[in-house]
Order: sequence, then structure tokens, then C-alpha cells
Amino acid sequence: MHAPVRRFVHNICFQNRISRGTVVAIAIPLPPLRTSHGYATSSSIIVQTCASHRTTTTMITSTIRLIRANVRSGPVAAARQLSSTSSTVSPSDSLSTAGVLQEQNQTNGWKRFSNRQPNFDQSQRRTMSSSAAAKQGLVAVEEARRFMVDCLVRSKTPLAHAKQQADLLVEADYRGHFSHGMNRLEMYINDLHKNACSGEAVPTILNETPATAWVDGNNGLGAVVGNFCMDLAIRKAKEVGVGWVCAKRSNHYGIAGWYTLRAMNAGCIGMSMTNTSPLASPTRSKEAALGTNPISVGAPGQDGDGFVLDMATTAVAVGKIEMQRRKNEPIPVGWAQGPDGHPTTDASVAFDTACLMPLGGTEVTSGYKGYGLGAMVEVFCGILSGANYATKIRKWTHAGADSEADLGQCFVAINPGCFAPGFEGRLSDLNSILRNMPMTDPNHPVLVAGDPERLHMAKVDQEGGLPYHVNQIKTCTELSQRLGVKPIEVI
Repeated sequence: MHAPVRRFVHNICFQNRISRGTVVAIAIPLPPLRTSHGYATSSSIIVQTCASHRTTTTMITSTIRLIRANVRSGPVAAARQLSSTSSTVSPSDSLSTAGVLQEQNQTNGWKRFSNRQPNFDQSQRRTMSSSAAAKQGLVAVEEARRFMVDCLVRSKTPLAHAKQQADLLVEADYRGHFSHGMNRLEMYINDLHKNACSGEAVPTILNETPATAWVDGNNGLGAVVGNFCMDLAIRKAKEVGVGWVCAKRSNHYGIAGWYTLRAMNAGCIGMSMTNTSPLASPTRSKEAALGTNPISVGAPGQDGDGFVLDMATTAVAVGKIEMQRRKNEPIPVGWAQGPDGHPTTDASVAFDTACLMPLGGTEVTSGYKGYGLGAMVEVFCGILSGANYATKIRKWTHAGADSEADLGQCFVAINPGCFAPGFEGRLSDLNSILRNMPMTDPNHPVLVAGDPERLHMAKVDQEGGLPYHVNQIKTCTELSQRLGVKPIEVI
């Protein structure tokens, strides 16, 4: 722990005689931070005195990126306060409405976190056990991005488009969504080589009003289509208060939260959703009809705080099962069904059957609600955009397909300035209320949507790289040999 913080905690515990177990927050101002696509954030540390007054548990409550080695100023006591310094956003980090990435001064703006890492709880930090650590290889984020760009460029993708797709994939891994990062690269490469997806395609607008747009993705990369659409929605929200853009003929677009973070970066509330290949069984069915159909909602708060919900409408994303299969580990009950329609814990059986449980599980545990949410996404994405939907979408395959996916996607931006003043302040107040609710377990503070990702980003910054499973590294090595690109380097 930083020396001034140790002294401050000592004074609280011993000189002021605060009772054991009391929650006290130490707001430590840190330099302005910035994510890979510009969304500014800050950090603070919450300290809880323990029974012995000798140890503390600490938790980072917002994103830590580009941390400088020294804290700017001394600690300030603020009971139950979770926000710290204000920060700014550089407009040069944004993407144009054409979806073309502007070059950044530093590759994706990443820098190793040089401060001492707080002692996060194991489950919150997703900490590796000693045995698991031996099965992983650490890769610098810049190196992961370099490898992805090289592979995509070698697969008939222009550099500007390759960078957009790689930025999305690396952000997924950085935020802890390993199922949607490097794990997805091979699938994209296979689609590109089979001409099931075009790396060169640029989206076009088919119909447009001041607040809406209907876009043809022209079978382009999901990130290229998604960036174009969300930037268009943001522009409309700035002009008329709301922008609603639907796209057809798109492809797998990665983590839905990538696009809502773009809206937040522009001061807007963002929503993003997509349909996918049929992977989820409707309640009472033993066969898949809907996709994982993820939804993301992002809203900006004060001083870099925010709300970032990013969720599948199934129990898990199919990539989670794929990751368990890659590691030769079982899956929990309730994730997926076997061919007989009953839950299975065998990752390989679940992967081959490709029939996930809806969010909520069975009918008895309200799985019909997840089923309903998935169908709602299908209405906004597949039906409204004129794309494929439900079982009309090609089957999901990691090996690449021979036909277009023709996925439908929806991107929404809302300008809070058109509504009640003080939105960001109230949003941060809501987050503070939720984070400071009484805990059922002192070692597990209440989190809000986006906090687990912030914890993971802090962990990556401290360790200096992304912890990929050894089997993922092996796949990357094989991919580099196949494409003739420089192999990925492990730290």
C-alpha cells in the first residue's frame, strides 16, 4: 500500500479508535486516465479495517489505465466515497462516422501499471491459482494487437479495418472477456479466407431520417460495421437527441459493450445488441432457435464513473463453453443442454450440441424471461433490419462458414442533455448507493455493471500483460505458421 495511505489508515484505526469492521473510503487522486478508444476514467481505493487492525482489503472501483508511477497528491478521507479526480477525453481518439480509425500517439494508449496492485479478493480479481498460472502465458497488450493486425492484413483485410477489428478483440481480452478476444481471431480468419466475410467491405446507408438510419453492412467485418453505425447514431443524438441505427448483412461484432463505451465517450447513453447463429433453446424446447443475442447498455457518470452492462440473453456466451473445452474443464450445471435436452457438464458435449440454456435456466427458475429477452433482441435486430433471424441464420461454426451470416444489429445513442439536468451526477450517485449497500460478505463488496471489468483491467495493468491459456498460445502459434506472420511473443 502507498506509504501515505498506510499512515492514514494507522491514524484512523489507532488514534481515532474507529471500531473494527468499519468501512472507510480513501479517495486517492490519480492522474487522468484514458481507455483505448478515449473514455476517460479515474480511480479510488476503499479500505475496510479488519478484526486485527493489521490487514486491510482494498478494491479498485474504476478503470486503471495509463497509471503513472506516483500518486499526484496525498490521501483524502471521505467516508463511503467512491469517486476521485476528474479527467478529460481527447477527441483525437474517436473514430469518424465512416468507421476509419485515426492513428493514436501510442498503440491503443496502453501502458504498464507500475504501482503496487491492491489486494483484490480472489473471485473479484479473477485471480489465477498457482496451478492455473502455470497453464498460462503472459502477452503484452501491444503484442496481442500487433499479432491480430498482422493476421487480419494477411487475410485480405485493409490495415484500417484490421486495426478496428484488432482494437475490439484486444479490448475484450483486456476487460476479461477472453471468449470474445483472441479466442475469436481464428474464426474471423477462416471466414475471410472462405469469402464468407469481406475484410474490404464498407457499410452504406440505405435509408435515413434525422433520428434513424438503415444500414447495409455489405458483409463486412463486425467491428467496421458496428463502429460506423454507432458513430452515426451518436451524430444523430447530438443533433436531434436520439439516434437509432439498424444494420443488416453484418458479421460477429465482438463484445456489445465496445459500442456502448463509444457512446459514453461522446457523452451519450448507448445501447447495442445483435442477433447470432441459433445457439439457445426456447423454453420447453431441446433444440436451439435463437442466438445468444447479447445486449449492452452504457451510461456515463461523473469523473470517469459509469454503468456498463454487457450481457448475453443466454446463461453464458458460447465462447465461455469454448474456453472450458479448450482448457479440458467441465462446465457448471445450467449452462447448456445435451442432445437429450437435459443439462450437461461436459464442455465438449455442450460445444457439439450447441444448445445453450436461456438466461434464468429452466422454466421453474424463470428461464422464459431470458427466452423473452432473446426474442426481443431478434425483433430489433433481425426483423427490423431485414437481416436473417432465428433458424434462418447459418449455424455457428468455429471453422468458418461457406455462406454469409447476414446478422442484424442495432445501435442506439441518447443525448442526456435533452432530458433532466445533472444526469451524470445522479448516475454516479446511483452507483455509489449500490456499491455501498450492506455486504453479505465483507470480502465481497457490492459491485455495479462494469466493475468486474475494471478490476480485471487493473490486474492486467499490474501484471503487464494479458494472461492467455497455454492452449490459446498454441493456437496462435499454429495460426502464425499457417499465415506466415511473426509468431506471438510471450513475456
